[in-house]
Amino acid sequence: MKRAVIAAFALLAFALGTRLAGAADLPVGPAPAAPYLPPPFTWTGFYLGGNIGGAWAQDGWSDSLFGLTWNNSTNNGRFIGGGEAGFNYQMGYFVIGVEGDFDWVANHNNSTTVVIPTSANAVQVVSNDSWISTLAARFAFAADRWLIYAKAGGGWVGNNGFTVTNLTTGQSLTTSSNAVGGWLAGAGVEWAITPNWTVKAEYDYLGLGSRTVTVSGTVIPALAGDTFTSGNRNVQMVKVGFNYLFSWATPGLARY
Repeated sequence: MKRAVIAAFALLAFALGTRLAGAADLPVGPAPAAPYLPPPFTWTGFYLGGNIGGAWAQDGWSDSLFGLTWNNSTNNGRFIGGGEAGFNYQMGYFVIGVEGDFDWVANHNNSTTVVIPTSANAVQVVSNDSWISTLAARFAFAADRWLIYAKAGGGWVGNNGFTVTNLTTGQSLTTSSNAVGGWLAGAGVEWAITPNWTVKAEYDYLGLGSRTVTVSGTVIPALAGDTFTSGNRNVQMVKVGFNYLFSWATPGLARY
């Protein structure tokens, strides 16, 4: 009886061992695939976009013949619209870059009229800025998809020319188109609504150099040799816009 029990246990142990050995030889199934994680958002990359807004110009006028000075008191705002292109490079929370833009300015025929005190002549000076272009460096702080930035650089304003008219006689002089440059400072905020599309709001201040025009005596004898100078000039702009960012996001790249 005892031998039968021992033989039964031995047979059971052999069967279990054979089964376990066979199970060890079975092929191992593939590991489950890791879940997809999108690449982290980055501001690094080139971008293109457009903008619209308003611009307010202000300057002061003077003439050399009569010593008159007067200011542009209207300072009316005008519609502007155009496009921009630039490049960002992100380093942790900080972003540096460069941006250039070009905007057309709605025609406003800005005019100023002054009466010459030594005569009955009234003189009108008309000028019309037609475009604004800037090139600036950007320095920004990034909070994920929010970007708060400052700008510093230069800008240029194109003018269709001056027209000086003696309103008493109807005689006038018109100069050719020209451009004048100056320094630029600005600030703004930008938000990435998708990994590639962003929207922004921005304020810029453009300080400009002076402009002059000298009147020929053969055109307006009463103003022969008079030089009109526009100084203390500046343009302030408020714009909203959008950009398409060609992001350099790389899978597995950690930004922080």
